Amino acid sequence: MNKLIKQGFAPVNSHFKADGRTRWSVKEKLFLGLTPGEYLAQALRNPFNWLLVVIYAVGLPILFGRFIFGLGWVTHSSYDYPWGLFLGWGLFTMVPLSASGFMMGTTVELFGRDDFKPIERLGLLNGLLGYLFAVVFLQVDLGQPWRLIYPMFVSLGPAAVLFLVAWHVATYLSCQVAELVPAFAEWMGMPRTKKFVKSLVLGLTVAGIILSTLHQGALGALFTYAPGKVHPLWYSAPFQWFHFICSAIFAGLSMLIVVSTITKWSMRWRCDDKFLDNLDRLTLGIAKGAALALITYLVIKVIAIAHDGDWRYLVTGWGQWFILEITVGVLAPLVLFTMAIRHQSAQLARVAAFIAVFGIALNRLNTALIAFNWNLYREIPHWREVVIVITVYSTYLVVYRAVLARMPILFRWKE
Repeated sequence: MNKLIKQGFAPVNSHFKADGRTRWSVKEKLFLGLTPGEYLAQALRNPFNWLLVVIYAVGLPILFGRFIFGLGWVTHSSYDYPWGLFLGWGLFTMVPLSASGFMMGTTVELFGRDDFKPIERLGLLNGLLGYLFAVVFLQVDLGQPWRLIYPMFVSLGPAAVLFLVAWHVATYLSCQVAELVPAFAEWMGMPRTKKFVKSLVLGLTVAGIILSTLHQGALGALFTYAPGKVHPLWYSAPFQWFHFICSAIFAGLSMLIVVSTITKWSMRWRCDDKFLDNLDRLTLGIAKGAALALITYLVIKVIAIAHDGDWRYLVTGWGQWFILEITVGVLAPLVLFTMAIRHQSAQLARVAAFIAVFGIALNRLNTALIAFNWNLYREIPHWREVVIVITVYSTYLVVYRAVLARMPILFRWKE
């Protein structure tokens, strides 16, 4: 696509073609203003697409096999280790990384920080797709997605934390879809729909804050079902929910910096001047929020260890692993964010964000998999499980890229 842009091609960003009278059809909008042949040709020139072909060629048969032969064919899950990569990565990691939705919605719509508007829709899209594919991973783990209606409406379990998480994720996902309807309405030329949803945006934002903070904490509360199974350094009954909320804040903000950085590198052709010119300033603003969340999270972790009297575990092998996680995943990005803010270095803030995303992923995998049943044997994920996770996550990237290329997320639509 970058080659076509250099040759003078301009992707669709309005309802009318260059003559100002002829409207783009939906098909032409989907192909970005190219003919099907031209679109296919530019897609074949992209090496990332060929990597996707290899991933799908290997992963799709195994994904279908999971539903044909059962969960035991693709995982080593057992009563000792009930949560594999499908939930360890797909749910416990992707959900905090998707917290940018309610964070940016709160910042712009509730607190009136219109200076963050150029990146608001990217934060909302990151939240929507992250939650959507967390549900996909959950369905791959549970199987029989056509029976999703039963735990939601038929066989209710209102006393269960997982029931709370399920309903909150489902309703919050609906709020996020509604918050991105204005972008879809602009793209499809439905001004009345956009105006109607805009009138509801404040209520949607408040609902999103309530739902997201509750289920982020409820994910941590799930581990209170199994006291003693998670290593004490990663588990504290009074503080577990707070750990998950605080970590979700800096995880979502850091992920937004990462996504905006990758977008700037790989999809610059779809970014308008307003997005590109403000990105460094917005990155530093988001870095301030991430730094505050990191220091809060660090303090709460130390308080939890002191409250539970778990200092003795720090001198063990598990303690060394915990210190490594805190050093790499919390202290390092905290220091780098602070330096970036002081020296007004957006590049340094981006480095810190990448490290923070790695740190939260390590923390959630430690809590859900590595430090789970810490006094028993270690379970290594099945190779088919790894392949399915890569396949589903690749689909997440494909959908992400497809939406960014078409809908007015990184650019303003000329109405």
